[in-house]
Amino acid sequence: MDVRLITDPELPAWIRALNTGFLRPPNPTPQALADRRTSLADSGSRTYGAFDEGACVATFRSFPQELTVVGGASVPADAVSNVTVSPTHRRRGLLTRMMAEDLTAAKDRGDVVATLIAAEYRIYGRYGFGPATTMTEWTIDVARAGLDPRGEVPLSGGRIDLVDGEEVRKLGPGLHDRLRRAQPGAVSRHERWWDMNTGVLNVNGRDWAEPFHAVYRSADGEVEGMVAYGSDDEWTDGKQPWNTASVHWLLSVTPAAERALWHYLCSIDWIARVKSGWRSPDDLLPLLLPDPRAASITTQADWLWVRLLDVVAAMEARTYDGTGAGLVLEVVDRAGPAGGRFALDAGAEGASCVPTSRSADLTLDVAELGSLWLGDQSAVRLAALGRIREERAGAARRADALLRTSGRPWCPDLF
Repeated sequence: MDVRLITDPELPAWIRALNTGFLRPPNPTPQALADRRTSLADSGSRTYGAFDEGACVATFRSFPQELTVVGGASVPADAVSNVTVSPTHRRRGLLTRMMAEDLTAAKDRGDVVATLIAAEYRIYGRYGFGPATTMTEWTIDVARAGLDPRGEVPLSGGRIDLVDGEEVRKLGPGLHDRLRRAQPGAVSRHERWWDMNTGVLNVNGRDWAEPFHAVYRSADGEVEGMVAYGSDDEWTDGKQPWNTASVHWLLSVTPAAERALWHYLCSIDWIARVKSGWRSPDDLLPLLLPDPRAASITTQADWLWVRLLDVVAAMEARTYDGTGAGLVLEVVDRAGPAGGRFALDAGAEGASCVPTSRSADLTLDVAELGSLWLGDQSAVRLAALGRIREERAGAARRADALLRTSGRPWCPDLF
């Protein structure tokens, strides 16, 4: 079987294989084909297919991305998406071949990491990816929340306005950029994301249901928060509205904006429940309610996965709160270029990571380093699970003091 970058005439067959893998109606609509052609042109020649006697039986695409690391710097990332293998061609090494070609090209380009959102947990660890952020979804029982149903939303001198998709496309990109440059784990968004999420583009050919959009502006008129949400239409015994507001996405760059938007959602007439959408696990949401128990966790799972391609660049890009003696890491990378032994010396003033021949303090797979890199995972916990090995007593605890962060990394995006 032939694995290669696809050509434009092969795009319809590639989309059919993609839809087959994701259990969607196979044949693309003319609009979906045109939109996908534009998308692939934007991402450059990074779309792979596997072909068996001319038929496309596996798909793979990557595109350029920026990932924010601890401290606010960004690193170039190879974002992996659209990974499928047709059910007739499983277990033949097609994903392994496509992944190897893409990661090699990414390393040659100078990408520091590769990223993805894993539909299935057990696939990507063998390619060096590790879960680096977590997402949590809450469902709020509005009646239990303790908010005064007659009270006003706390606006801190600001205001909330309902806006349409056109206004969102004007205001949203700047707001998101402010958020993602301050939020470890956040990734860049292309203009296409805003078009897809405001109904301009309909790649999947599904019926578009326009959400409501609300914008929070501070007292001086600056946009500090924005939310998109929809609602069902449910009544109890046909007499009493019992609707659920489902948040599609919510962005805020100040606690005042976040508080105001959640209170606004919980104050909408006829809304009995609010589903939060994908949030950071240390979101302000539960504790800003008078009764935090009114917000029940309905989903909690791994989200952004990271695969280091350049250990030196990755470790030197982030900042560190911990100080003290350095740490020597033996990084095992059976499937890629990131293996080696590295001495990390870091503190509040900066970091140095260099290859070394010194004895290792910790031995770990590159996937485990990906989980530790943004500060969310604990080296002590991974050592207890047998997934990293202490070569020197106390090394895992020292690694936690150096690598872990007070705020948890979070990726607001699905890609």
